[in-house]
Amino acid sequence: MTDEHAETFRTPKIFPLSEDELRSVIKKFPTPFHIYDEKKIRENFRKLREAFSWAPEFREYFAVKATPNPHIVKILASDGAGCDCSSLAELFIAQAAGVVGEKIMLTSNDTPAEEFRKALELGAIINLDDITHIDYLEKNARLPEIISFRYNPADIMNDGNDIIGRPAEAKYGLTREQIFEAYKICLDKGVSRFGLHTMIASNERKASTFIYTARIMFELAAKIKEQLGIKFEFVNLGGGLGIPYRPDELPVDLKAVGDGIKKLFHEILVPCALGDISLAMESGRAMTGNAGWLVSTVLHIKNTYKSYVGLDSCMSDLMRPALYDAYHHITVLGKEDFPEDEIYDVTGSLCENNDKFAIDRRLPKIDVGDILILHDTGAHGHAMGFNYNGKLRSAELLIRSDGKVEMIRRAETLQDYFATLNFPDARLKL
Repeated sequence: MTDEHAETFRTPKIFPLSEDELRSVIKKFPTPFHIYDEKKIRENFRKLREAFSWAPEFREYFAVKATPNPHIVKILASDGAGCDCSSLAELFIAQAAGVVGEKIMLTSNDTPAEEFRKALELGAIINLDDITHIDYLEKNARLPEIISFRYNPADIMNDGNDIIGRPAEAKYGLTREQIFEAYKICLDKGVSRFGLHTMIASNERKASTFIYTARIMFELAAKIKEQLGIKFEFVNLGGGLGIPYRPDELPVDLKAVGDGIKKLFHEILVPCALGDISLAMESGRAMTGNAGWLVSTVLHIKNTYKSYVGLDSCMSDLMRPALYDAYHHITVLGKEDFPEDEIYDVTGSLCENNDKFAIDRRLPKIDVGDILILHDTGAHGHAMGFNYNGKLRSAELLIRSDGKVEMIRRAETLQDYFATLNFPDARLKL
């Protein structure tokens, strides 16, 4: 779909359960909770895989950070996805879901030794973020058989976005000069297998961004091969595939992404004997973002200088609006077709004025007890939760492909909150 159709295009914001079905779920699992749709997750992965069906091999390393729950990881793994991990806990989540070996790629930064050691134990591909990490890895663990480096293309790119930043100001990756030196060091140390990685975009919906990324990486791979004789096994183009959070936004044209990268593959890699190289991505949001929702109940309606809708959820359940000024579409259960003739700020109960899911949002008239559904929270939603103000993180539910709903993470309790305190009277009788 081309950009000229953007004004008339709408991305439907559809919740997968009927009103009666959701109310039945709420009776069993009180709000707030995040709920995910297995069928939608599988559909998202299938579309990405189909866009690269032409490649000799395509690997999707699901970005575990997006939705760090082994139930979600296991769904994607059953269809062939691996795991992009960036912490020790994420490595354990991958392992718990049955993902091991080179189905895991560790791409962390400022990495502790224990993360490297766990990755080596699992047989994961280690993707280094800095040239100094070669010595650190060797001293604190060992150099693996296969190694990759993350390239920061600030030498040829100036643009960035609010999430990942401009390349020159981003803390990630090696410079062009460093990356040639790093591969030479590893060659001299006896490393025999190599990959190449970058991560330039985040929540990007323009196909041209990913095609340009591929050009940068393919030309770099060809140049490194020419100078150092390295025959890369894979090029990981990173993640960053966005989703249309607003109803009037276009989704990524995955076919255009795949076709554009295919053209460059044959133009750049095939002539230099890299035509059998594997391609990889590490999508998180594109796999689970539009397959998740935050469901919350209205506790209060407040009318002062503005009209406020107070929910039983807060910023600790969904931080993106406060952190990035991000938009999440909101529908009111049973009022989806009502006129949106009221203007509200939709808020939580934290002692922070930025604890708002929406500001000056047009919605139907809302009453205490109404159920609000916040759309597209399946990635970087529950995952970014925290305990400020002693707020407890909500449950996670999963709608299975057969329509059954199960809890895949229970809500935190006050006992959980006090359990880590080393103070005699802190573990209250609750």
